Amino acid sequence: MGKLEENKKKKKEALFNTAYRLFTTKGIHATAISDIVNEAGVAKGTFYLYFKDKYDIKNKLIAHKTKELFDAAWKALDASGKTGLEDQLVFIIDYILDLLKSDLPLLNFISKNLVMGALKTAFWSEEEDSDESFNDRYLEMVRQDPYEYEDVNVMLFTIVELAGSTCYNSILYGEPLPIEEYKPFLYRTVRLIIASHRVTPSDQK
Repeated sequence: MGKLEENKKKKKEALFNTAYRLFTTKGIHATAISDIVNEAGVAKGTFYLYFKDKYDIKNKLIAHKTKELFDAAWKALDASGKTGLEDQLVFIIDYILDLLKSDLPLLNFISKNLVMGALKTAFWSEEEDSDESFNDRYLEMVRQDPYEYEDVNVMLFTIVELAGSTCYNSILYGEPLPIEEYKPFLYRTVRLIIASHRVTPSDQK
């Protein structure tokens, strides 16, 4: 990476980091673009090189933070040696839930947009600094599993939607149960969703 590209990346990261800090402390509505650029030490024109407005940086931040979560989960999964689609997906969910449980500002920031952030950008990322997308990794897990599956993107969407929406209330409010008590019910349902998408011999006739 050349010096110019490195400087551009540093400025974008400074804008991301500052916006995230302000959004999670002051709130999105109370944060102005001038607040972000002043604290980031970046010219206002530089902001508009990367983002249309503060809602654009908010949406890209959600995707960026969500991608960071899934990237961390992938690394942990690789180190775990887990095999089989069921166990791998449950491991990823469990890892991410533990991260969110320890970072409530992040949970609040991405909670209502987890599916959008994950499936739209973290899964099918077009960022210039992105590596293999989540969707590539997910499809590879599906291919390596001994079972065949149908509607695999629908399956993934359903699982992420379920985990994102129910665990927000479980972590923050203990509803319907505190998260550690709720996890076994969640994972049982995740396994049932996966099983429901398996192609049986009768389906192949």
